Formats: sequence, structure tokens, C-alpha cells
Amino acid sequence: MLDWVRATPAERRLLPGGRMQGPTPWVIAIMMFVMVVIAAAGLSLANAAGVVSRGVENRYSVQVANGAARAPAAEAALRNAPGVAAVRPVPETEMRKTLERWLGPEGAKADLPLPALIDVDLKPGVSPQAIATKVEAAVPGARFVAHSATLKPMLRAIHSLTWVAFAIVLMIALATAAAVVLAARSALAANRPTIEVMHGVGATDDQVARLFQRRIAIDSLNGGAAGALAAGVVLLVIAGGRAAWVEDVAGGPLLTFLDLVALALLPLLGTLLATLVARIAVLRALREAL
Repeated sequence: MLDWVRATPAERRLLPGGRMQGPTPWVIAIMMFVMVVIAAAGLSLANAAGVVSRGVENRYSVQVANGAARAPAAEAALRNAPGVAAVRPVPETEMRKTLERWLGPEGAKADLPLPALIDVDLKPGVSPQAIATKVEAAVPGARFVAHSATLKPMLRAIHSLTWVAFAIVLMIALATAAAVVLAARSALAANRPTIEVMHGVGATDDQVARLFQRRIAIDSLNGGAAGALAAGVVLLVIAGGRAAWVEDVAGGPLLTFLDLVALALLPLLGTLLATLVARIAVLRALREAL
């Protein structure tokens, strides 16, 4: 495959290129910039969803309506149940502060009835149905709610946004391939006299295509590297100057090391795609011209 991009000194003089000359590398740089930013956003969303899912996997809440008097019985049932790792009653003052943020000053009034709320962590492998049965037996009417069920709509939305981001990356890659085809055909038309001379002295279509794929490969590599570098700077600015693998507010990594490697490989993958597309487009155009 290296023969596709390798050229002799004579071939370089026939069709020079590189150093961000012409519009092609700039178009590819813009495409790569958008692609890296959107791919990083998609990977961050996927990681955030994974962190949230793992964080609430074994976490539940017990809700007791008008439970100021019945909350101790529910708490005792939870502490005596096998498989319960932690029991944390939520103070009423904390609940009223939360309501005040949502409802304003009316939410902090003492005469507003509040249910008792107890956070529960279960050990891995423990049946939540068994714990719910014990709690409901001790306190009739108590609700045993999984945090994952509460956050399920949000997680579904995050997963949808992740797939949308990856779909946009794919569409940008296809748009870049189309731009490369147009650039290759334009260069082919602009250098038609040179191609006719090469054919006249016995050059094959493969030799001609190698000239153009080399130029496209250099333009793609230069433009892709410039776009990816600019995207990396923007992502660092968005992250507040921190490294991209620091922990976010959810307690999980924003971007893992493998994510960074995948983002760094995008310019190389883009170069390979552009080279292959340029070769196919040039060979097809040469055959059509015969």
C-alpha cells in the first residue's frame, strides 16, 4: 500500500503539492476539525452515560408518605435485611432546600408535608424484590424505587445523542470523500496536457493515478493534522485548560486514554480514506476518457 503514496523525484516535479497549497487541504482541515470535536463529544457522552449507569446500578430509594413517624421502622427493616450495604436517611432540611430550589420560598415552609426518603445501597447480586418485600411488610405503602429507573429517560436521551454524534461523524467523512473526488477530478482536468504527454511516452493509468493519490494524501495529511490540532486546542479550552482525561463532576473520566488514541488516529484514517477515494476516482476518470 505504500507504493500508492511513494513517488520518485521526477514524479514530484510533474505534480507538486503539499504545504497547505490550494483549497483541498483547508477544506479537509475544516472537516477534520468538526469531525474531531463531534467525535469527542460523542465519546464523552458515552462515557458519562456509563459512569451514571454504574453509579446507580445498585442504588435505590425508599419513599414513605407522611413518614415522619414510620421512617424509623423502614430504616430498621432495611438495616436488618441481608444484602444491604448502606442505609442513608435523607434529612428533612436537605429535602426542603431541594424543594426551595424548584418551588421557591414556598418549598421551604414547615407546614408543607414531605415524605420520608431513605437512600439504600445493595450489595452486588442481591435481589431488590426481596428487599422491597421486607420494607413493604414493615411499612405498608412504602415505595422501593430504583435510581436507574428514575434516570432511565435521561440515559436514553444521552445514548440517542451519542448515536447522533457518531452519525454526524460518518456523514462528515462521506462529505470529505466527496470533496476529495471533486478535487481529484479538478486536478485531473487541470493537468490534462501533462497526462496526455505521459500516456504518449508509455505511462500507464496506474502511474498517473499514483501522482494524484500522492498529492491528495499529502494534502489530506497536512489538512487533517492541522484540523485535529485546532480541535485539540478547542477541547482543552472547553475543559478549562485541564487534560482531557481528568475526572468530571460525575466522578468518571471525560475521555479515556483509548478515546484519545482513537481521536488522534482520525487524521491518519482520513488520509487513508482520501488516498483510496482519490485513486478510485482518478482511475475511473482515466478509463472514461479512453
